Amino acid sequence: MSTIAPRPRLGGFTAEAIFVRRSLRHSVRDAESLIMSVALPVVLMLMFTYVFGGAIDPTGGYVDYVVPGTILTCAGFGAATTATFVANDMTGGIIDRIRTMPLRSGAVLTGHVVASLVRNLVATGVVILVALAIGFRPQTGLTGWIGAIAMIGLWIFAITYLFAAIGLASGSAEAASGYGFILLFLPYISSGFVPLDTMPGWLRVIAEVQPVTPIIETIRGLLMGTDSGSAPLQAVVWCVGIVIVAAAWGAWLFRHKAGRR
Repeated sequence: MSTIAPRPRLGGFTAEAIFVRRSLRHSVRDAESLIMSVALPVVLMLMFTYVFGGAIDPTGGYVDYVVPGTILTCAGFGAATTATFVANDMTGGIIDRIRTMPLRSGAVLTGHVVASLVRNLVATGVVILVALAIGFRPQTGLTGWIGAIAMIGLWIFAITYLFAAIGLASGSAEAASGYGFILLFLPYISSGFVPLDTMPGWLRVIAEVQPVTPIIETIRGLLMGTDSGSAPLQAVVWCVGIVIVAAAWGAWLFRHKAGRR
């Protein structure tokens, strides 16, 4: 009796490329989320610059200070949608269909992360253009811009992986959105909008030990030509650590919830 040979598994990164395109198409179709991920940080930057900026820095240079924090806020809003997308996939039956196909089930997670990185870099570019239009004047050259973009991309990659894992852990898209919302407050409890020495002692300790502060200081130093001290090393260690933990957690959750292929 003849048997039907199983279809060969897709080689290389073919499966990942398929799901990256799928996630990008979903991003384009979900225009409201994309617009909000850009509009909210832009409105925030305008509010801090024109409403609070005069009180914080009467010289008018506050926009140069606030842009790095706004960029990371933009990254957080954009990456948060990944948790919702992943949770929808886990509860919508697509994972069960994937398990019947000759491809790696984890490719769907990679697709979400890479698509979010592309989406958020575009949104960050829009925020920077608006900042330049309202007076942001970075004091750096090409090397500084490359370093800043690399740091922003590494943070987006790390936070997106963490949001993807949160989406896997959540029982619904609504829960994923709620859990991820907590992380969106990190830029506010940092040096993103006010200097750390203006904070109460207990809050300053929290701001100093959390990951967003060294990342903001690194971006600020690269764009404004100031000395960042040990912040770049701390920022890279934080980002790499978050990626390792989130990837391991996400892989375990995926095997637990979607089954080992």
